[in-house]
Amino acid sequence: MTYKVLIADDEPNIVISLEFLMKREGHQVSIARDGQAALETIRDFRPDLVLLDVMMPFKTGFEVLQAVRADEAIAGTKILMLTAKGRETDTAKGLALGADAYMTKPFSTKELAERVRQLLGAAT
Repeated sequence: MTYKVLIADDEPNIVISLEFLMKREGHQVSIARDGQAALETIRDFRPDLVLLDVMMPFKTGFEVLQAVRADEAIAGTKILMLTAKGRETDTAKGLALGADAYMTKPFSTKELAERVRQLLGAAT
């Protein structure tokens, strides 16, 4: 089954590799390069899963996550935080705000693909 995946990250090299990986997995991909665009794209595109960076312009990933969870229309969107912010407090904050999963950069593409499959399997 094809799922819709939003990649929300401002780092071009990360976006390119994530887009390649998600398309290779058979998903329809959309890209947002800042937090505000990510929130708007979630509302319009209605992705099954968002790969969300924490450190982005305009709105942080944490702010986007909070806004999504507070909006009844999109609150059920699966969100995987994918970030260089790997301290225990950052992970705890992401999960406490409602992230479905939290992975730190650099990441293994194999592990990420497996985590995405798990999350999307849970979405069906």
